Amino acid sequence: MMYESEVENKQGEPELDKSPNAVSARLAWRFWLPRIATAILVPILLLGAMELGLRLLGVGYSTDLTQPCTVHGRPAACYNLFFPAPFFPPGMIKTPQVYAIPTDKPQGTFRIFVLGESAAMGDPDPAYSFSRYLEVMLKERFPSRKFEVVNTGSVAINSYVSLLIAKELAKQRPDLFIMYSGNNEVVGPYGPGTALTSSNMSLPVIRGSIFLRSTRIGQLLTSLGTRKKEWGGMEMFLDKQVPASSPLMKYAYANFESNLRDTVAVARNAGAKVIVSTVATNLKDCSPFASQHREGLSQDDLRTWSGLVQQASALENERSYEEALKLYLSALRIDDQYAELEFRIARCLGKMENYQAANEHFRRARDLDTLRFRADGRINDINRSVASSMPGAELVDADAIFSQQSPHGVIGSELVYEHVHMTPAGNYLLARSIFLVIAGRFEGHPIVDGEVPSKAECERLLAFTALDHSRVAAEMLDRLQRPPFTTQLNHPDQVLRLIADADPSAESPQQAAAEYQLAIRKNPDDRILHYKYGLFLYNFDPAAGAEELKMSQPWDGFPVFTPDGRRIQ
Repeated sequence: MMYESEVENKQGEPELDKSPNAVSARLAWRFWLPRIATAILVPILLLGAMELGLRLLGVGYSTDLTQPCTVHGRPAACYNLFFPAPFFPPGMIKTPQVYAIPTDKPQGTFRIFVLGESAAMGDPDPAYSFSRYLEVMLKERFPSRKFEVVNTGSVAINSYVSLLIAKELAKQRPDLFIMYSGNNEVVGPYGPGTALTSSNMSLPVIRGSIFLRSTRIGQLLTSLGTRKKEWGGMEMFLDKQVPASSPLMKYAYANFESNLRDTVAVARNAGAKVIVSTVATNLKDCSPFASQHREGLSQDDLRTWSGLVQQASALENERSYEEALKLYLSALRIDDQYAELEFRIARCLGKMENYQAANEHFRRARDLDTLRFRADGRINDINRSVASSMPGAELVDADAIFSQQSPHGVIGSELVYEHVHMTPAGNYLLARSIFLVIAGRFEGHPIVDGEVPSKAECERLLAFTALDHSRVAAEMLDRLQRPPFTTQLNHPDQVLRLIADADPSAESPQQAAAEYQLAIRKNPDDRILHYKYGLFLYNFDPAAGAEELKMSQPWDGFPVFTPDGRRIQ
């Protein structure tokens, strides 16, 4: 085939078209091609030279997930404290519990990485996260095997960050990834309700921004153009409401699914299996943080709606639940987008013992909540879809499992403290569910209940004392004294429940110390046990406490401090 600018010569060979138009086109192409190439290549080379120069001058920092280090003189990959910098404004960088991954992986070692947000990390105290319960379960059930469980969960991150974490952990010879994520897809970095970064929902633009912010040039520009901020907790997001009807939500869901699929693919390409879990959220005891009326609601309809809700609320307070429900349902026909109304309906249905309908309305109240700190039903459906459709991935349906283990099938504060952070019973239940999957692979057949270490056994091995239970509950109680919790419809009920849990334990310090010592004798290399015992012991014997804290050093040269701020040499 010949192009329009070619003709055949006598030998059948194509020759250039010598018409004036063709000659002019070739000359123009020869003129512009080098100029176009120069316009593209020169800036790239200049930027490359600038990036190299900034690195040589020591400007900025590496944002790789890990950096080389040593643990007791042996090489390891240790968490880089600057890794989260591309996702947080200056002064607001959040870090997980630091960790070190040995470079040498002994034969027979089963290496597990946990990905996710603060609920996966184990907030409010990562020492008692589900990954810690899982680790002691595995070691107790399979004492001849060696397990490494590394929890990379972190506060305020989401799937954009987890994907980068997985890409770097894929180099560390993983055997299994456990993914427990979805709570922060709207409020986390690049989400439509974030207070941390821009909220441009184009996935290519977001990934380009992450790359730019990880470079030294990007860091320099960010430092010059961004005012330093301080972390303000959930209060920072109070003006970042996103209704379920927002057109941005479809991008949030699509990006979450893309990131999740890419993360699973990264893990599978590294030869690792993947467990994808749905997310369990508090439905019964966590009213919506914020609500918005539907668009187009007229002032007359709003007045009618408000009157109905006010009358129904008075009836509900008088325990006339059936009459209150009728009025609430009338209000619902006027405006079916107001999250708090759905919660009120669910609460009445629960009092009337119609638990199935109550569960449906509790879930709708969560999904309509405009301060979107909880994974909604669509997020969990995406988790299920990805787990079922990608080879090498397996589903643990925490949402369903927690429902089955909750009174009347409605997840509440028995398993989830406030909105997403699990109680000890919740962390144990999730760990047990994951353990059954892992142990079943090792045994080649399903594991029966008697073969699973009990919650009490696990907590003995974790030295999770009665004093610790009270301390953790007290920390959660303190959190509930700040917005947005203080504005929730059922805030007084939440506080009363935690006051009971936070009562000082009757356990003596001597009993608690004995529990720590027993756990450390069982697992002397557990640095977290040494750390928790050191903090506890420092109140009674500062010198002995400092020695325990020193043994908690995650890697050589890492600074360790006493509770009063003194660095331990």
